[in-house]
Amino acid sequence: MSWQHQILRVNLSNLSCTIEPLNEEWAQSYLGQRGLGTRYLYEEIDPRVDPLSPENKLIFATGPLTGTMASTGGRYSVITKGALTNAIACSNSGGQFGAELKLAGYDLLILEGKAREPVYLHIENERVRLLPAAHLWGRSVWETETTIKQTHNDPLIHVASVGPSAEYGCRFACVVNDMHRAAGRSGVGAVMGSKHLKAIAVRGTKGLSVSDPEAFMQIVTDTAQAMREDDGRKALTKDGTISMMDTTNVYGTLPTRNFRDVQFEGADKIGMGAMQAANKNGHVNLVTNSACFGCTIGCGRVCHIDPEHFSVKDKPQYHGASGGLEYETAYALGSAVGVDDIDAATYCGFLCNEYGMDPISLGGSISAAMELFDIGAIDEAVTGGIKLEFGSAEALCAMTEAVARGEGFGRDVGMGSRLLCEKYGHPELSMSVKGQEFAAYDGRSMQGMGLGYATSNRGACHLRAGPYEDDFTTLETAGKAQVVKETQDLIAAVDSSGLCLFSGFGGFSNELVAGHINAACTGEWDLGRLQETGERIWNLERQFNLAAGLTGKDDTLPPRILTEPAPSGVAKGLVCRLDEMLPKYYQLRGWDETGVPAPETLARLGLSGSR
Repeated sequence: MSWQHQILRVNLSNLSCTIEPLNEEWAQSYLGQRGLGTRYLYEEIDPRVDPLSPENKLIFATGPLTGTMASTGGRYSVITKGALTNAIACSNSGGQFGAELKLAGYDLLILEGKAREPVYLHIENERVRLLPAAHLWGRSVWETETTIKQTHNDPLIHVASVGPSAEYGCRFACVVNDMHRAAGRSGVGAVMGSKHLKAIAVRGTKGLSVSDPEAFMQIVTDTAQAMREDDGRKALTKDGTISMMDTTNVYGTLPTRNFRDVQFEGADKIGMGAMQAANKNGHVNLVTNSACFGCTIGCGRVCHIDPEHFSVKDKPQYHGASGGLEYETAYALGSAVGVDDIDAATYCGFLCNEYGMDPISLGGSISAAMELFDIGAIDEAVTGGIKLEFGSAEALCAMTEAVARGEGFGRDVGMGSRLLCEKYGHPELSMSVKGQEFAAYDGRSMQGMGLGYATSNRGACHLRAGPYEDDFTTLETAGKAQVVKETQDLIAAVDSSGLCLFSGFGGFSNELVAGHINAACTGEWDLGRLQETGERIWNLERQFNLAAGLTGKDDTLPPRILTEPAPSGVAKGLVCRLDEMLPKYYQLRGWDETGVPAPETLARLGLSGSR
């Protein structure tokens, strides 16, 4: 139980919509969301396909706990071959959309082909229609969602859509739902835009059932009590994720100016204190916090920009409150580009939501462009007159606008830092793995995170491994491979459940996760089975990437992290010692020395017969 036992398949080429039974055997093996969606994708497409071709498929997947009473049980994932990475892409989002899709009766939505003209998908339980969207093409996410709700005269519809960035092919375009929650990474929005699918609007009024209602209600109650008393949960509710900036800056793992530095002198101007304090005009950036479906944490920030700030002074449409800076966004639009202006960063964050762009990859690509500008590889003739200097809030805002609209040099930046730096002759300046830009942690001071970045199946990511506690404890590499491997597996399972990863920082233990699934789903689910399920998912993703043409040579880091010592902080003088960790990691995974899973590993996980 807890699965809805059916999927919705939409062929955009012939405009057909069909309801199919869920593969129950796969659900037992892969749980849901990330795992189940990846299995469907792996079986249905050639991994070598061009991500932006009609032959690629786009899967919206819920987990068995999505839409239930489980705390944070509102997640969904978008699975496809990534436009940014040419690798497996699975991007996770919160808000309300995932629960609405589940309550409409679907575990997965599979989108295939390409519409001849722009369309949007309207779902009301079993009533499914593809409707014309030419009038929405070219319009922002905010305009699109508002228009669809008005068209159907239903404010309770939940919408996931793409902005103009996806329409022109920005490689890190994302899917935005509920105005400012996003399936943000790897270019899943670019794939959606390539299919001429502007939006998905869902209204679901069906219920959900669980396998053991009494046990499920008891563990939900126990978990709520544990989270209510947990100090980590209290801190996330009060301060959000941006409070992490104080920790990373002091430690020396806050990437600054395209990772030239690891500490930012302006961190206090874009961090938690600056968000909560009044500026010289008496304006306070933070309005309140917000929560996704079923969430008892509420780590989201709702913020507004000082109306006197240069970025919005003559733009009253940005004077209201919307999704504010999280830690990763503040890094990408702050320290990564050397900008200490919280209003400028908030404005660029608004643009990311409005136009549908991943702020991490946007900031990483702009910071790479700033370094290209700094060394003279590009100049104002290339950038369209923008003096693209580190620390310039004006340049940051102007370039974000150019990328959002696909104007001039903005299209080059919209390719992502890897293609951008290759085009201008300095591929070493792209701070990415498998084409995806780094998140807000430096792999020299966090050795485990460096290994996690290098081995992540979807490219550099801070949410695919969890070596945080170990990394903030020791700089030694011993034991890092074990921590990274085990947390990668567990995270893969949690990503497949419908729960938010942040629940683990708020008192929601791994044992409680397993208990929820055991009470909600058929079959016996304990922590051991959950860990094995995650390992199966990780190896399936690896199989996809190998079939797509990636190899162990892609499990690496940029030269800066491997050869340029950290200039300050606790790791001053150190590089990431990936060469010490990677062989041990492969061994623990049951892979050969080139990173290929051994036949016995695949057999043990039931993957020998895939494809």
